[in-house]
Amino acid sequence: RVVVDSHLRLSPGDGLLVMGPSGSGKTTLLRSLADLWPYAEGSVRRPLGDDALFLSQQPYVPLGTLRTALTYPRTAEDVADATASRVLQQVQLPHLAVRLDEEADWAHRLSPGEQQRLGFARTLLARPRVVFLDEATSALDEGMELALYTLLREELPDAVIVSVGHRSSLQQFHSERLELMGDGRWETAALTR
Repeated sequence: RVVVDSHLRLSPGDGLLVMGPSGSGKTTLLRSLADLWPYAEGSVRRPLGDDALFLSQQPYVPLGTLRTALTYPRTAEDVADATASRVLQQVQLPHLAVRLDEEADWAHRLSPGEQQRLGFARTLLARPRVVFLDEATSALDEGMELALYTLLREELPDAVIVSVGHRSSLQQFHSERLELMGDGRWETAALTR
């Protein structure tokens, strides 16, 4: 049991930071909230489909062109060169803009940090109403993490952001913290942004 008897309500623009020791169930909770874990009990109401996006610690990067990796799970043809170049610039990957239509195994060509930044670019393109971030900046330094979360808040001010993370610096981007302590025990705290 990860969380017992919890009632959380997040409004547009709110954020929930899930923290706790390793093994406390943070990722399981996040996957349950994102409807990616079928073994959860309880009820959750949240946007799904195109209105929700889940980024894991190691984002999925499909084979094919960089444009395909950038736009996944949507089709690559839906994104113009100028738009793709703009979001790559925003996540500090401008050198990749000239390689949009290059076919490669991008999961092996890009470093873990580049893959995480690509995930944030994908989020900016998708513009979901809720974003689930499972340690989605763990391969980045705190400065880059700060830049990406700031960008996400600026570009998607009404999105609900639910993050799993270990750094206390993430608190400034969330309105509430859920601390998992194991065996279904938890604590919440309001955060000031």
